[in-house]
Amino acid sequence: MKTIALVHTVKTVANTFDEMIRSRAKDPVKIYNLLDDFLALHPNEVGEFTILNKNRLYHDLKNAELTNADLIVVTCSTLTPVVEELRPLISVPVIAIDDAMGRKAVRMGKNILILATAGSTVVPTRRKLEREALLLGKDVSLSQKVSAKAFDALKAGNTELHDHLLRAEAKTIGDVDCIVLAQASMAHLREEIEKSTGIPVLASPDLCIDEILQHLEN
Repeated sequence: MKTIALVHTVKTVANTFDEMIRSRAKDPVKIYNLLDDFLALHPNEVGEFTILNKNRLYHDLKNAELTNADLIVVTCSTLTPVVEELRPLISVPVIAIDDAMGRKAVRMGKNILILATAGSTVVPTRRKLEREALLLGKDVSLSQKVSAKAFDALKAGNTELHDHLLRAEAKTIGDVDCIVLAQASMAHLREEIEKSTGIPVLASPDLCIDEILQHLEN
């Protein structure tokens, strides 16, 4: 039986991500979860991902490695740039939540809007998209909208208000080629936002799970 270690920073994602994998996997899979919400909350409090946070993530990845997992998955896009730095230090493959989404987004068009609630996810998401575009030899134009009040609602456990605020923010989006939802915690609104805006919307969880299942099958 294959084993996956998941590293989360948001409780709602931790509560659902492993079930999403199990429901789509062809064969039974063993899953371990590690929740470290400090790594999402602290960068928003201080305005940067500090060297201490990088060290903390390194130890989280090493702890995940100690489960003898076949694969480690980090489900928080804020961590993606640091995950890319730390991959060579980990003995098993590490997938970041928005790896697959970033690759797909830059293939869909030049004008890409990043929709976020946590300000700390914007720069990592921009870097991811810029890196994937560079690998394709393609120029992209990136814009962003951040609903900090929605993030505050999510932290308070008020998902209804979180969703209401994001729906309202989506109504202000202009003409772009695609919308990237910067956090896995927003993914349940993907189809609704796509329908209301008439613009293709990408969310990381489903695309990430496709990548996970492909890795397990290979």
